Amino acid sequence: MVVSDHLGILQEIRAADEKLHSRFSDKLQVNYALDRTLVSFQANKSKNGHRWYKYKEGFSSDLIRYVIDRLGLTSGCILDPFAGSGAALFTASELGIDSVGIELLPSSAEIIEVRRILGTANAEQMAEKILQFKGSHIWQKPGPKRIFPHIRITEGAFPPETESELGRYLSEVDRVNDHTLKRVLFFAALCVLEDVSYTRKDGQYLRWDYRSGRRQAKKQFCKGVIKPFTQAICTKLDQIAADTHGDQLQLPLLPTQVELGKIKLLEGSCLEILPSLKEKSFDGIITSPPYCNRYDYTRTYALELAMMGIGEYGIRALRQAMLSCTVENREKEDLNKLIDRGLLERTVKAFESQNLIRLILSYLDQCREEGSLNNNGVPRMVRNYFKELTIVIFECFRLLKPGARFVMVNDNVRYQGVTVPVDLILSEIAQHAGFDVEVIWVLPTGKGNSSQQMKEHGREELRKCVYVWSRQKETNHEAKSETCLDTLRFAT
Repeated sequence: MVVSDHLGILQEIRAADEKLHSRFSDKLQVNYALDRTLVSFQANKSKNGHRWYKYKEGFSSDLIRYVIDRLGLTSGCILDPFAGSGAALFTASELGIDSVGIELLPSSAEIIEVRRILGTANAEQMAEKILQFKGSHIWQKPGPKRIFPHIRITEGAFPPETESELGRYLSEVDRVNDHTLKRVLFFAALCVLEDVSYTRKDGQYLRWDYRSGRRQAKKQFCKGVIKPFTQAICTKLDQIAADTHGDQLQLPLLPTQVELGKIKLLEGSCLEILPSLKEKSFDGIITSPPYCNRYDYTRTYALELAMMGIGEYGIRALRQAMLSCTVENREKEDLNKLIDRGLLERTVKAFESQNLIRLILSYLDQCREEGSLNNNGVPRMVRNYFKELTIVIFECFRLLKPGARFVMVNDNVRYQGVTVPVDLILSEIAQHAGFDVEVIWVLPTGKGNSSQQMKEHGREELRKCVYVWSRQKETNHEAKSETCLDTLRFAT
C-alpha cells in the first residue's frame, strides 16, 4: 500500500489526470471496428509474407488497411519511424503507396529487406531454388559446421543435436553462390530459432524451458514441443516458397490492379535519421513505437541478433540507441548535436510544461529514494521515454505535408500504482508541436496491468488506443512541399 507521505502528490496526480482527461474527453472515442487482434501481430499469423517471422511487437496489416482507408490515402508516401517487421510498409505498397521505414534492430530490418527482395525476384525460379535446397537435406549429411556465435544470454539455448544441425545448415548456406537465395535461406533459419530452442519470447526477456538446465524460478516453465531443426526448417522453407511462387506477397486489394508502391528502408535510430530528412515530404505517418513497458528487444531477439553476428558490444550499443523503454537505457547526450537548436528548445519546453508527467516523475523519484520501487531505473526510463518521443513528434510534424495525418498505436502503462496515460500526455505534446488531435480511438477492451502491479495496487484496466493527429493545411500563398520521391532514392 502507498504510505501517507505520498497522499499529497497522489491527489495532485489524480487532479491533473482528471483535468487532462476532461480536455480530451470529446476526442476519446470507442472504436468497435478495432480489437486487440488488429493492433497486435495476432491477425498476421496466417497472412502470406507476414507469417514467416513471429514479430510479436508489430501491428497487423488489416489495421494498416483500415487506417489508410479511413484517412483516404490513395497515393503519395508514408513514413514509419519504428518500422518493426514492415507491416505498414508492405501494406501501403500493396495499395500503391510509397513508403519509408526506419528500423534500428538488424533482425527486424532483415525481415523487411528479405521480403522486399523476394517481392522483386522471379517468383517461380526462386521458389524452385528454395525447394531444391530443402529437398537435398544436405545439412543432414556429414560436413563442416558453422559455430553458432553465442553471446552470454544465449549460451545453451539449443539441444546439442539441434545446434549441430543448425551449424551444418548454416555452413551449407555459406556455400550457396546465388546471393538472394543465400539470404533467403539464412533468413529462414532466423525464423525458426525460437521454435527449435529452449526459449520463448516473453515481454521483457527470454523465458527458458526447464529442460535447458538453467536455474528456474519457483514455478518451472515448459514451452511444450521443441521442434527438431530439420522439421522446423523444412516447414518454413515450404511456407516461404509457397507464398513466393503463389505471388501472394503482394495481393491486389483494390478493384483494379495498382502498381505496387516503392519501399525504402533506412537502418538506424529514428532519433538520428529523422532530422536528416526533408521537411514536408510525407503524406502520412503510421507507426507504433516501443511502449513504455520495460520490454528489451535486444534480449527478446537475442538469438536472432547473435546469429547475425551482433556480439556483446553490439547488443549493448543497440540497447542504448533504441528509444528509452528499458530500465537500462541511459540519457542520450548526443541528441543535442543532431537536432536543430530551435526545434530542440521547443521540445524541451513542451516536455517540461506537461504537468501530469512532471507530477508522475516526482512521485516515482520519491519512491526510488525511499526504496519502494522494484527497479530504480524506472523513473529515468519514463523521463527519457517521453523526452525522446517528444523529439520524434516534433520531427514528424516537420516532415509531414500540410493536411497530413500522424497515426500512432501505443499503450498506457502503470507504475507503482499510478497510471501513466500515455495517450493523453503525448496528445498534449503533439498539440505543442502544432498538431490537431482529431481523434483518439479507444479499443472496446483494454488490458490489465502486470501481475506484480495487481498484487501491490489492485487491478485496473488500461486504455489501449490509436491516436490520429493532423497537421493543419497551409494557405494558398505558402510554398509547395517536395514529395518523398524528390528527396529519397528508392530501392527497386
